[in-house]
Amino acid sequence: MRSLFGLVFFLLILGAGCSDSQDFTERFEQDIYDLLDKMTLEEKIGQMFQAADFYFTSDEELKKAVREGRVGSFLNIQGAEKVVEIQRIAKEESRLGIPLLFGRDVIHGYRTIFPIPIGMASSWDTALVKQAMRISAVEAASMGINWAFAPMIDITWDPRWGRIAESTGESPFLTSQFAKVMVQGIQGDLTDASAIAACAKHFVGYGMAEAGRDYNTTYIPEPLLRNVHLKPFEAAKDAGVLTFMSAFNDLNGVPTSGNKFTLKTILRDEWNYKGLVVSDWASIEEMISHGYAKDKKHAAEIAVNAGVDMEMATTAYIENLKNLVKEGKISEKLINERVANILRVKFQLGLFDKPIENSGLSSDTILAQSHLKHARDLARNSMVLLKNEKHTLPVSKAIRSLAVIGPLADAPHDQMGTWVFDGKEEDSQTPKAAFQELLGNRMHYAPGLEYSRDKSKKGFGAALTAAQSSDAILFFAGEEAILSGEANSRGIIDLPGIQTELIQELKKTGKPLIIIVMAGRPLAIQQELEMADAVLYAWHPGTMAGPALADLIFGDCSPTGKLPVTFVKGSGQIPLYHYHKNTGRPASKSDVIHIDDIPRNSKQLSLGFKSMHLDYGIEPLFPFGFGLSYTKFQYANLTLSDKVLDLNSTISVSADVQNIGNFETDEIIQLYIRDRVGSITRPVKELKGFEKIRLKPGEMKTVNFKIQAVDLKFFNGEKYVTEPGEFDVWIGPNAAEGLHAEFTFE
Repeated sequence: MRSLFGLVFFLLILGAGCSDSQDFTERFEQDIYDLLDKMTLEEKIGQMFQAADFYFTSDEELKKAVREGRVGSFLNIQGAEKVVEIQRIAKEESRLGIPLLFGRDVIHGYRTIFPIPIGMASSWDTALVKQAMRISAVEAASMGINWAFAPMIDITWDPRWGRIAESTGESPFLTSQFAKVMVQGIQGDLTDASAIAACAKHFVGYGMAEAGRDYNTTYIPEPLLRNVHLKPFEAAKDAGVLTFMSAFNDLNGVPTSGNKFTLKTILRDEWNYKGLVVSDWASIEEMISHGYAKDKKHAAEIAVNAGVDMEMATTAYIENLKNLVKEGKISEKLINERVANILRVKFQLGLFDKPIENSGLSSDTILAQSHLKHARDLARNSMVLLKNEKHTLPVSKAIRSLAVIGPLADAPHDQMGTWVFDGKEEDSQTPKAAFQELLGNRMHYAPGLEYSRDKSKKGFGAALTAAQSSDAILFFAGEEAILSGEANSRGIIDLPGIQTELIQELKKTGKPLIIIVMAGRPLAIQQELEMADAVLYAWHPGTMAGPALADLIFGDCSPTGKLPVTFVKGSGQIPLYHYHKNTGRPASKSDVIHIDDIPRNSKQLSLGFKSMHLDYGIEPLFPFGFGLSYTKFQYANLTLSDKVLDLNSTISVSADVQNIGNFETDEIIQLYIRDRVGSITRPVKELKGFEKIRLKPGEMKTVNFKIQAVDLKFFNGEKYVTEPGEFDVWIGPNAAEGLHAEFTFE
């Protein structure tokens, strides 16, 4: 029956495609419930267990569990041959032949490592990112993996949070665009051998952890939850994502792995989601630590009722669900619903019909030249030029001598960034190696510091000697990969160690000083920015960091990246983001009085009664969307096709953008709106569109955006509304600049 079904399925795909995920899901329903009718309760509960690589003490014990149907999925099983053998046992030696899911954290590459997600987001290039995730999936699938725990689409406003590295930034709009293409890239064509399931994580609110401490409590009012944090997840659902992952945090007092409001009311009832929900690692059992469950049995009852289909790594389900059914605390009908969601994914991936060892996949895809080229392209597009005084960059290839200094200049592991399980440092092409290849003995290398947190000055002398004998200095600053990512939160987000002291010494040489920052978060670099002649923010750029940086430093390409997050001046300015509210006493630049300018014996009660910091002022270090280029762009002629919008119309907003410099390159044009008056207070600016265009020197293009009523919709605490009123609209290069116009919605 399955082979016939597979043929019918293939013909349906040819005729109709996969665009309608709901129709795609419904094709398997009869097979799912036919299979459920044959399953014992123990086999059903087995499907709900995802075993970690260390769970079984021997291979024989593991294989026995698979034969007996006591496991539905594995994570972190290593080696294609081992995966193939385990899958063979599941399909050929278990009673019902149900295939397994093999999960892995394939976050920003498998062996070919792309920039960390916050870096990918800095490209604002959905096509480049989609292809990067497709490459990641192809490489992972060649090793037997059929489930990637990506994309992470949590919104955060806090650079202290280590997992900001794994996010795509602060904007619900930008993150939603990346959520869609990342899902599409990972999953590809589900009939293809390289198709693997994507996982939208972490549902929901995880990025709002108090004080940026990972796993911490989150309090998110429903309007904020719906207007910001749920949007990327809904975009992933609309893109056909096969799985969701519940988060670690408690949300408004209820842990998300037991939260019926998010998992049932929103995900299942409102969105009609039919895919698989897996817990994050041990997050079901952690409800005990949260103080929400008294023991593992209670935790299992809460989670299965809330809507978690599969438990990752821990054993609350397999140890307790059978007894909970016997005791009448949960029904077998509920178990059937949970298992149906799991089987549905296995059918959608074609695991029942695809060959166990697929000849269409080959380990030769690992580190293919086309993959490395794409990694180089994306790394180059992800880097953001923050400062470039006196055209310090690009550096001439004919330079007599160049000093390459700093702890991140030759750090093959750290340049790959966080969440790199399968990347190997021997594959990394470092900046030192790339510049050595281009310049030979014209490059003078001295690390100065052995690693980012090194507090020994023993390397300062060699670094200063290299600098003094060179015509310019490249200083590779930043933080090691271990300082960002899961559980790696920081309270102080300055450059670690004594890097700043070394920069101060290098500045004294009088040589042009170019700082390249390689980091997993937006660092507070105001002091370093003031000392540098140029600053290029490279994030952790991945395997091809060195060649990509050489492309930019020597002017083969111009930087095009734009910030997907607001850069703060220091930790005390957190949170700061572009769509903040205005407050009743907003401050302007003219209101700001710096703490150092206050007279010593001032008897004033206050300095203006405005919302501001006396030490930071009101502006960030860099606004959302900021990024310089080797050329200059001029924006002009903002035009609206109409001044009035209604439910059935569209307004076209256009502007002319001209390259008035000497480099052919790309510019990312951004559209923002503001709803001046709402039934709840509205943000001062919201990103609603962007477009990346290429312009030759002197060339001008007209960029057009469309605004419809749906773009103005928001949740006001009771319902989704589109309210009449006046709106501002901007087209510009970042959230702080742009051409302005107004329109009315009636």
